[in-house]
Amino acid sequence: MHTWPNLLSSSPTGPGHPSHRMPEGPELHLASDFVNEACRELVFGGCVEKSPVSRNPEVPFESSAYHISALARGKELRLTLSPLPGAQPPRGPLALVFRFGMTGSFQLVPSDALPPHAHLRFYTAPPGPRLALCFVDIRRFGHWDLGGKWQPGRGPCVLLEYEQFRENVLRNLADKAFDRPICEALLDQRFFNGIGNYLRAEILYRLRIPPFEKARTVLEALQQRRPSPELTLSQKIRAKLQNPDLLELCHSVPKEVVQLGGKGYGPESTEEDFAAFRAWLRCYGTPGMSSLRDRHGRTIWFQGDPGPLAPKGGKSRKKKSKGAQRGPEDQVENPPPPNKAPSRTRRARRGLPEQTAAQQPEGTSLQRDPEAPCVPEKGKRRRQPATSGRRRPQKIKADTPSLEPEETSAS
Repeated sequence: MHTWPNLLSSSPTGPGHPSHRMPEGPELHLASDFVNEACRELVFGGCVEKSPVSRNPEVPFESSAYHISALARGKELRLTLSPLPGAQPPRGPLALVFRFGMTGSFQLVPSDALPPHAHLRFYTAPPGPRLALCFVDIRRFGHWDLGGKWQPGRGPCVLLEYEQFRENVLRNLADKAFDRPICEALLDQRFFNGIGNYLRAEILYRLRIPPFEKARTVLEALQQRRPSPELTLSQKIRAKLQNPDLLELCHSVPKEVVQLGGKGYGPESTEEDFAAFRAWLRCYGTPGMSSLRDRHGRTIWFQGDPGPLAPKGGKSRKKKSKGAQRGPEDQVENPPPPNKAPSRTRRARRGLPEQTAAQQPEGTSLQRDPEAPCVPEKGKRRRQPATSGRRRPQKIKADTPSLEPEETSAS
C-alpha cells in the first residue's frame, strides 16, 4: 500500500500528536511529489467519486483511461486528469485545485480498503489490482475547485517563484499589511504564499528578529541591499549563504523541510519517521522558547524580546522540557488546574449561583488556527431548548473557497 502520511491526522499522527501541524508550502510540495511518483505508471478509469458528506463540488469527469499529475504552488495543489489517446468518451483534460485546510492529504490504497474520510476518490482502470487515489480530510476544512486556476490574490510561491516573490514583497511595502508585526505579515498569502506558523517561527528565530517588530521596519532595509559589483558570482552566492536576509530564508528554510526526504513523508511512515522533522526544528514548540498569541489567536514561538508591537497584556509563556512531547498547535496555551467547581446541576441542588462566562476559568480553549473555521471543543455541546424527544445532530461547517482567515480578504 502506497500512502502519503498526513502529518496532521492520519495514523500514527493526529490531533495531540507531537508532529501535528498545518500543511504549509513544503507539505503541499511533498504531496505533489508523492502523487506524481505514485501515479506515474498508473492508468485511471471511470468516474470520479465524491463522498456524500462532503460539501465540495462534484467532479463531472469520466474517462475510460486517464493519467493523474500534480503541481504545488504555495499552499495550493493542482491535480490534472489527462485522458489518453482513444479514451472514451472523447474529452479534454480537467484540473482541480486543492487547499488542504487542517488535515488534508492524499493516499493511494486498495479500492476495497478505503480509509475513513476519503472525500474524493480516483480509481485505477483494469487490468491489475484496483487502487484508489483518495483525498483524505478528517476535519473537512480542505477544499477543491474545478478549472485549475490558482486562487486569485495569492502571491508568487516562496519555493518555486523566489525572484517574483521577492519583487512582489519589496514593491508593495506601502501596503497596510506591513504596518503589522512581522510575524503577522508573514502569514499574508498575498505576499508570503506558502509560509505558515512553524515556518515563520523558524525564519524569525534564525535572524533573531523580534516577532512583533513592525514588518515595514524589517523589510525596508532589504530594498537598499545590493551586492558589490566587484564580487564574482561565486562570492555573491557565498555571501547569500553565509548572511541570508529574511526573504532569502523564506525560500531556503521551506527547501530544507522538503530536503528532509522520505522520512516522515514517504510511504508507510511510522512514529519514528517524524524524528527528522522534530530534530530539524530550532524554535517552534521547542523547550526554552517563549510564546505569545498574535491578533489572529495563533501562537508565535520566539526567543528574547517579543518586540514593540507585542499585544498589550499578553503573557509570554516558556516551553517546558516535560511538555516537549506535545504538539505546540494542539496543546492548551495555558493549561488550567483541574476544575473542581461544582457542575451546573450540582450548583442548582446546593442553591449556588450559576457561573457566568466572565467567571469561567481562563485558558481552557484549545489553540485555534485561523486557517479553518471555529469548531466546538470535543465533548462539549451547546445546550439547545428541547422541542421534541430527539436532538438535532450538530453540524460542522466545511471549508469554503475563501482564503484562510490568517490572510486578508483581498487575497
